[in-house]
Amino acid sequence: LREENAILRSKINKLQILSETQADKMRKLEKKLEENKIKEEKEAQDLEAMVQHVEQNLQLMTKRAAKAENSVAKLRQENAQLQAELRHSRLEKEELRAGQAGLAVAKQNAEVALQHLLQVTTSSRASIRQLLSGAESLQLVADLLKSIDRISEVSEDGQ
Repeated sequence: LREENAILRSKINKLQILSETQADKMRKLEKKLEENKIKEEKEAQDLEAMVQHVEQNLQLMTKRAAKAENSVAKLRQENAQLQAELRHSRLEKEELRAGQAGLAVAKQNAEVALQHLLQVTTSSRASIRQLLSGAESLQLVADLLKSIDRISEVSEDGQ
């Protein structure tokens, strides 16, 4: 019986050591699981903050694009008006030339109208470039948002 008791105590000791080892492993795994959960939560918060930032940038760019479009429309109207003035000035110039009176005044009016037309044309081109740049930026943001959606779909599938 003593021998059997000794064998059983030895087995009990081995089982206790094994149990403690497994308990240590379990604690380590639980700790690692908790760390991973915290890390995933932080990554999710960072991703959400990035999405919000991108959405804000998208709204700002949309506003800029709308302003640029309005500006282009106004500049086009002004351009058309100045072109009409230029045509009118040229007609006046022709009439004055035919009548031989006030030629210098007509030339000056035509020159002023031409200068205005050139200024409006230059600013129109700049506004159109701005509008195109804003459109490219909006496209980039849209592509980025698509990528973010794919990332979050992969994260949800991976869980």
